[in-house]
Amino acid sequence: MTGPHAKLAELGLTLPDLVPPLAAYVPAVQSGRHVYVSGQLPIVEGKLLATGKVGAGVSVDQAKDLARQCALNALAVIDSLVGLEQVVKIVKVTGFVASADGFTGQPGVINGASEFFGEVFGEAGRHARSAVGVSELPLGAPVEVEVIVEVG
Repeated sequence: MTGPHAKLAELGLTLPDLVPPLAAYVPAVQSGRHVYVSGQLPIVEGKLLATGKVGAGVSVDQAKDLARQCALNALAVIDSLVGLEQVVKIVKVTGFVASADGFTGQPGVINGASEFFGEVFGEAGRHARSAVGVSELPLGAPVEVEVIVEVG
């Protein structure tokens, strides 16, 4: 079995630089065998990849890709705190989708993160999940993803 870094390389991906916190919090906290990752936005090299609401200006496909970027950013946070090789299980994913009035496709958007975790961790990437529609997210982001992982 290949490790998560090797799987990322197979996918043509590298871990991005950590996104600094936007307010008074830390990117992640370890408590016992769990790492709680703060909400990650789709930021790359200090730039938010998109703004707006899903279903009005941001397509479902674009939002799904943004959720995948949020998940990749979460992996960078986990790697910096404990190392990806320590991840035993992705336990819980919570995704927030800035939604236009009447938009109900939040689960499909957050599949971008869920499917990505499955690609990287296989069976250990299957997790419990919530996909929540909200009126606004920080910086006007369309998507935010937070993660809880079990580590060994």
